[in-house]
Amino acid sequence: MDSTTDLDRHAEKMARKKAARDRIMAGKEGEKGLIIVHTGPGKGKSSSGFGMILRCVAHGMPCAVVQFIKGAWDTGERRLLTTNFADLCQFHAMGEGFTWETQDKTRDIAAARAGWEKAKELIRDPAIRFVLLDEINIALRYGYLPLDEVLDFLRDEKPALTHVCLTGRNAAPELVELADLVTEMALVKHPFRGGIKAQPGVEF
Repeated sequence: MDSTTDLDRHAEKMARKKAARDRIMAGKEGEKGLIIVHTGPGKGKSSSGFGMILRCVAHGMPCAVVQFIKGAWDTGERRLLTTNFADLCQFHAMGEGFTWETQDKTRDIAAARAGWEKAKELIRDPAIRFVLLDEINIALRYGYLPLDEVLDFLRDEKPALTHVCLTGRNAAPELVELADLVTEMALVKHPFRGGIKAQPGVEF
């Protein structure tokens, strides 16, 4: 008897919840190209961005990736997309590694500028629906790109239905303010602190 009562209560609760969700969803009909920011000290910013890229590929939506830090690295996502989905996803690894690896600010600035010019070209292309700007927040943080230029372009020139995702730690407050969707990855634990190096399938 008690079990039946619990099941009935649960069914009633779920019915109320569904009715409330249906009312909310009934008012959500518009579509918009989103500015998406993945930031924070935790792992998963680029991984989440590439998850969205794979969703685009699955839906047959043309998309593109511009990497602002990683360059010659043979990452799993780059290998998968360029080998199997080059017809749907353009992949541009424009970076030359982290700033402590290049130790050449002039070179870093030039690489970031080339990446940004490619990004603008891709975002302006009406055929492309989603553009991932991987680790652009790092380039902005180090002053390799002028923040105002990036903000103005996203605000004034991004096509209305094009999604743009910007990843990397320390997203500028102005970018967070402009964005439609912002996720901050929190760091709880990371194996690197325990002496474990970056591994295929997890970090790259």
